[in-house]
Amino acid sequence: MQRAHIPGIVAMAAIVVASNILVQFLFGQWLTWGAFTYPFAFLVTDLMNRLYGAPAARRVVLAGFVVGVICSFIGTQIAGEFGPLVTLRIAIGSGLAFLTAQLLDVGIFSALRGGVWWRAPLVSTLAGSSLDTAIFFTVAFSAQLAWIEPGNDVAWANETLPLLGAGPVLPLWMSLAVADWSVKLALAMLALIPFRAIVQRLDPSNRAA
Repeated sequence: MQRAHIPGIVAMAAIVVASNILVQFLFGQWLTWGAFTYPFAFLVTDLMNRLYGAPAARRVVLAGFVVGVICSFIGTQIAGEFGPLVTLRIAIGSGLAFLTAQLLDVGIFSALRGGVWWRAPLVSTLAGSSLDTAIFFTVAFSAQLAWIEPGNDVAWANETLPLLGAGPVLPLWMSLAVADWSVKLALAMLALIPFRAIVQRLDPSNRAA
């Protein structure tokens, strides 16, 4: 591991830890504070990919995955009001979503890196964020996957209500997923600003950025 990769690893670890803590605190009816920190993991991955290449980005992703697993394990040992803070389904969904989505991000970014500067980070983040949301919320809360953890009652997440309070009647977890996804899409656009600024500062010769 090169010393230049350490800031990326530290940043990814910090984002994962912060997100695991902030996800315990609600922001409004549909979101947690973790929804506003986690999407920046894609920014870190894309910066590492642009500055040091796909292998470096994958190392950072792996580091984030390991930290996430550790956080999930700690969460399973802490009892909350309704049981462990992190259930088996949430742990599996979180880990699977993170690893799959981040590696997809790396692959798409690498395929598009030669185009205009904003295309690779924007398209890869949008695709990765969408996959991340779909995997996590489906694995963690869908009634069809109750067999993963039969002892975990997710009936609350499958209560039906209008989507985001105004749309078609769907399980609650789908409203949570759509709200989370919307934040990720918005932050994917905003993250282009620090992406361009950081790349230009650290690698002014990189014309693609």
